Amino acid sequence: MEQDLVHDFARTIADTRYESLPPAAVEAAKKSVLDTFGCILAASGTEPAAARVVEVAREGGGKEQSTILGFGGKAPAVWAAFANGAMAHCLDFDDRTPWGAHAGSSLMPAAFALAEARGGISGKTMISAIAAAQDLFVRLRCNVNWRQDWNLSNVLGSMSAAGAASHVLGLDRERTAHAIGIGSMHSAGTMELIFGTGSDLRGIYAGFSAKGATLAALMAEKGLSGIGTLLEGKAGLFKVYFGGGYDREKMLTRLGQDYLGAGMLYKPWPAVGISHTYIHAALELMKEHGLRPEQVDRVEAFVGDFQKEMSHPLESRRAPASAVDAKFSLPFILAIAVCRGGVGVADFSAHALKDPQVLAMAERVVPVEDSAADWKGKSPVGRVRIVTRDGRSFERRGDKVPGSPDAPLDWDQLAAKFRGCARASADPLSDDRIAAVVDLARNFEQLGDVTQFVRACG
Repeated sequence: MEQDLVHDFARTIADTRYESLPPAAVEAAKKSVLDTFGCILAASGTEPAAARVVEVAREGGGKEQSTILGFGGKAPAVWAAFANGAMAHCLDFDDRTPWGAHAGSSLMPAAFALAEARGGISGKTMISAIAAAQDLFVRLRCNVNWRQDWNLSNVLGSMSAAGAASHVLGLDRERTAHAIGIGSMHSAGTMELIFGTGSDLRGIYAGFSAKGATLAALMAEKGLSGIGTLLEGKAGLFKVYFGGGYDREKMLTRLGQDYLGAGMLYKPWPAVGISHTYIHAALELMKEHGLRPEQVDRVEAFVGDFQKEMSHPLESRRAPASAVDAKFSLPFILAIAVCRGGVGVADFSAHALKDPQVLAMAERVVPVEDSAADWKGKSPVGRVRIVTRDGRSFERRGDKVPGSPDAPLDWDQLAAKFRGCARASADPLSDDRIAAVVDLARNFEQLGDVTQFVRACG
């Protein structure tokens, strides 16, 4: 090892230019912009925790540098990144990798907060920052020995977001490496915040990584140093967090040539990503066999190691107390799909959580252990069996799910998703503004200053 991998990643982030990006990486970056802003806007109007987070961000005072989306007004860049980052993942509707974990909800709020504070950051520069940071996130995510212990969205998001923020500020290779090292001070959070119930942290955790990344880039710009052996040192992140289990060669393969964020996925339903194959299987079974909810006797969900956490303790998972808990409850999510013929933002409102029809159906969702559904690489494909009251049985795997690599969401589908999100904002966007925002996102590389996009949304 001639040098720690952090320097290889920093070099790529600092050197990335729009003109050298593959077209697919450019498209993914632009789609992630639209998708993340939509998720933030929807959370501002539907998630109770959002208003409390924004209140905390505003109480500190300071320079009005960057917009707090949905609620309006400005705050110092660090606090705007915190507020927008907290909202970005609130609905569990944000982008994800095929291996799971969320990049955009950390890196997008950090990058845009600094871009707005500085001004004059072009669309091409922002696309480069996003594509490079997405690539770093994916290279780390799919090449470490994850044991479902650390929350990778936080651990990796802090560093990749620091990379995006560094690119926006125009930091050189050395200072970008310092920023990533400083950002690692916010690389924390175990999966218990995901598996547990009753906590707001599951929804707002990206605020901490976005805030930390923004602060890290600003500190590195001032000349503060990071950790030169951050990833591979004696007590480096790979050894401490992943037991030394990582694939260095794969992390470096075609680094700076292939930008792996090109495979980023976008959700059609606001629930934990691994549930989507189950949702799709249930929806298709109901449709294919012309079933009505009242005909369903039980719904069997075949669950692996991770999905067991979404199903136990079964009693509380069937009747979640909050929207955050409901989005991680496989019985409740499947009950919504069977009863409603879809899963939408409104299905997790305080009123909807008490829907007697959905709660009764959730009582009939039965998890069935199946080791074939264990999470060993990419998100496993769920399998659902519906048994009717007259004794018929129908079974299906959730393949070719909308939003998956086999059926990715196109621009029209993302525009429709954004439309629904923007209308749910604390300050709903008009149809004309929505159309303008979508157009700006599709032509993002033409922007001379990305603040134009922020203003159109905020």
